[in-house]
Amino acid sequence: MSTETSDADNDLRERVTNFLRRNFPQIQMHGGSAAISHLDRETGEVQIQLGGACSGCGISPMTIQAIKSRMVKEIPEIETVHADTGMGAGADGDLGGTGGGMSPSFPGETTDGDDDEGPQAPF
Repeated sequence: MSTETSDADNDLRERVTNFLRRNFPQIQMHGGSAAISHLDRETGEVQIQLGGACSGCGISPMTIQAIKSRMVKEIPEIETVHADTGMGAGADGDLGGTGGGMSPSFPGETTDGDDDEGPQAPF
């Protein structure tokens, strides 16, 4: 890899990182993290891994969709964004339209014969 290609890769990686920080500060403010796990400048593909509090968060699927739709608009070199929390991801590391993550549960609701009423309030 030439120095010029390496510089271009580093520039693109920095722009993607800055995009995430600038557009999604709530990820870090709420104890989550967003990191580039793979970036291919040639194909215009980027893989974003959300972690920390994002894993299991009920709104992480919406955050992922916002990242996907906005990043391709704001960074011309990016054509495809794959993002997930590692919870319920498909074989390609994408949500695959399944909603991903965990399904919300509500106190008193039973699913699949499970009697778990979810977390109890500390008071």
